[in-house]
Amino acid sequence: MPRIAIAGFQHETNSLGTGRAGLAEFEMADSWPRLLAGPEVVEETRGMNLPIAGFAAAALAAGADLHPVLWCAAEPSGPVTDTAFDTIAARIIDGLRQAGPLDALYLDLHGAMITDSHADGEGALLARIRSRVGPRLPVAVSLDMHANVSARLVALADVICIYRTYPHLDMAETGARAWDCLARMLAGARPAKAFRPAGFVVPLHAQHTGAEPARGLYAGLTDTSDRHVELALGFTAGDTPDVGPSVIAHAPTQAEADRLADAALARLHAARDRFATGLARPDAAVAAAMAERSDKPVILADVQDNPGAGASSDTTGLLRALVAAGAQRALLGLMHDPALAALAHAAGAGAVIAGAMGGRSGLAEDRPYRGRFRVVALSEGKVRYGGAMYGGGIGTLGPSCALRLEDTAADITVVVTSIRNQCLDLAQFTHFGLDPAAARIVAVKSTAHFRADFEPIAARVIPVAAPGLFPCTESAGSAPFANH
Repeated sequence: MPRIAIAGFQHETNSLGTGRAGLAEFEMADSWPRLLAGPEVVEETRGMNLPIAGFAAAALAAGADLHPVLWCAAEPSGPVTDTAFDTIAARIIDGLRQAGPLDALYLDLHGAMITDSHADGEGALLARIRSRVGPRLPVAVSLDMHANVSARLVALADVICIYRTYPHLDMAETGARAWDCLARMLAGARPAKAFRPAGFVVPLHAQHTGAEPARGLYAGLTDTSDRHVELALGFTAGDTPDVGPSVIAHAPTQAEADRLADAALARLHAARDRFATGLARPDAAVAAAMAERSDKPVILADVQDNPGAGASSDTTGLLRALVAAGAQRALLGLMHDPALAALAHAAGAGAVIAGAMGGRSGLAEDRPYRGRFRVVALSEGKVRYGGAMYGGGIGTLGPSCALRLEDTAADITVVVTSIRNQCLDLAQFTHFGLDPAAARIVAVKSTAHFRADFEPIAARVIPVAAPGLFPCTESAGSAPFANH
């Protein structure tokens, strides 16, 4: 029975993003669970669509002796503080020491972590871990599809598995694949690896695997019992030398790994100009939504204000366009505004409050929306997800509310939260008694994760270029940072 330690440390860092990820941000619950330690890692993620849950389920089913150390994640933001990184890394290393002799290690990482001191957070973490466990212990790593993979990380890990869907419906499945790879290593098959960075970038909204060319690229990846190719499409808001897509190939020999990696990279370059990178202006998007004749709602994706990519989730550009057009039966979420949520809770359901909504991103083109709002519903913000991506988990929104705009001819209701959460599950509206399927327009602060739960109810989806701290307006090949 192999003795395997497991741990997870996830952060997707937006170099332009709001705030920083300190220790408190990793300890708290938000879109994902709070920091978990010891047996909690397995017990409190069981059945969830998380890589560590998929790995644990597959490994336990095969009879492995698991030693869970720690798992944590913080909502995407600006860089991880040195205090948070050093503290969590030390806890992981101390847990490995306490676990005693090990046969292998599995790490649930993201691949786009930047800290105050490290442009490659995962590479720095794995270097510290290797200094504890040595160069020979088999180490399997799972990464997010948006990883900005470094050569250092590839060199320090024995095998890497990467999500293949966006929205990420296969996170648990990716963890299970990592177990399969690790099990083969424990049986004596140590693969050769080949790494190929692509040298260009793809905006996040264009990486949706429900459309070409991403769908075909992932469907065409080699995946057999002893050969597999992994593709990361990168995270454009991470200002590091490693930003952008990359390919990792694993095979029995170096020559075959090189051949597989070169072939996959060639397919990626051939698809470069086929990624759909266009975005609609807010006024044009709202006009198109209002002209839609379907009984189903039009989904307007506020892709540049996605908190799941480190944005503030409080810009008002799309909201203003809805108001200006007199939009009817419109919902918008999730607007991050703790002060306004507190004001609503103090006033009570049914009350009309006056105040400023959002607009605190610091962007020159953004400002608060000032008005009067009727308190439609109140909640302490524990929302049970029902969609395919996070179903079974609980989102923590903090004290939150649904507010209907007054003093306007438009009919718009906004869900306001105290904790940033990406709008990606219908429950984030239905929890407040709102029915997205009955709306005419649903505006979501998300880039693509919303598609899993919202597309089935939608007439169409329109990605919108409203102001936000997550730039998506660059074409494939250009990054939002001058030094790249």
